[in-house]
Amino acid sequence: MSINWVMLSPDTNPPYTPLPNEQTLFTAPPRIGFAISTPSHYPAKQQKPFSLTHASGVLYLTNRRMIYLPDKATDKLKSFAAPLLNLHDSHVTAPFFGPNVWTALLQPVQGGGIPTPSTGVVEIRLTFKEGGAFDFHTNYERIRERLQQAIEVNRVDGDGSGPARAAVNGVDVSNVNLEDLPAYQEESDGPLLSPVMVPSVVPTAAPVQQSSVQRDSGVAVEDDRPQAKPTETAQSAPPSYEEAQMQGVQDEMERRLSGGRE
Repeated sequence: MSINWVMLSPDTNPPYTPLPNEQTLFTAPPRIGFAISTPSHYPAKQQKPFSLTHASGVLYLTNRRMIYLPDKATDKLKSFAAPLLNLHDSHVTAPFFGPNVWTALLQPVQGGGIPTPSTGVVEIRLTFKEGGAFDFHTNYERIRERLQQAIEVNRVDGDGSGPARAAVNGVDVSNVNLEDLPAYQEESDGPLLSPVMVPSVVPTAAPVQQSSVQRDSGVAVEDDRPQAKPTETAQSAPPSYEEAQMQGVQDEMERRLSGGRE
C-alpha cells in the first residue's frame, strides 16, 4: 500500500491515471470515511504507532488495487492505494446505530509511506456513510478470489511472466477473467418437466378372453358366442328354531291322522 503515490488526473473519470492494463471495476457511493492505524493486537511487530484519518472521500476498485481519494486533499493524505492481494481478514461490521464499517488488515509496501516493518501490518477502516458496504465487499471478494486463483494456477503450471507485462506475482492481470459466470440454463425444444413430477398411471381394461373353435377346414376362428357365467352355489340360511318346531308339529299331526284312517 502507499500514501500519496496515486497519479491524479482531475480532468478524467475516474480522476487518476491507471496502471498498465488496469481497469476500474467498481465505484463506491460518496462520503466514505477513511482511517488507518496500527492495530492493538499486533504491538510487537510495529516500530512505532501510526494513524491517519479522513472524514470523506471516494473509493474505487480496480483489477489490481483499492484506491481512496479524499474529497479535500491535505498535506498528509492526497491519495491512498493498496494492492488487493495485500489485504487480509476483511469483513463488514453492521452496528445497531450508525453506518456500516468495512475493516481489513494490510501488509505494507516497501517505500509506501507507512512507517511499519515488512513483517508488520496496519488496520484500515472504511465507513460507508451513504451505504454500499456489502456491495463493495462482494465485489472486492470476487475480484480478489479470481486473482488468487490465477496466481495458484500460474504457480502450478510454473509459467513465468514477461518483463513487459502488467503482472501481479507473476500473473498477467489483463488475462484474468473477472466477469461473473453466467447462470446455468437448460436448452430444450419442449417444455421442461419438473424433476419431481410422477407420471400418472392410466388404468387399462383387462383383455376379454375369447375361445377359439376349429372348423372342418382346420382353421381356428374366434368363438363369438356368449360365455356361460359360472353359477353361484345357493347357500340358504339354516331354519330358525320356531320354523323347525312348527315343521315337527305338522309332521306329528299328519302321522296321527294317517294312523286313525287305517
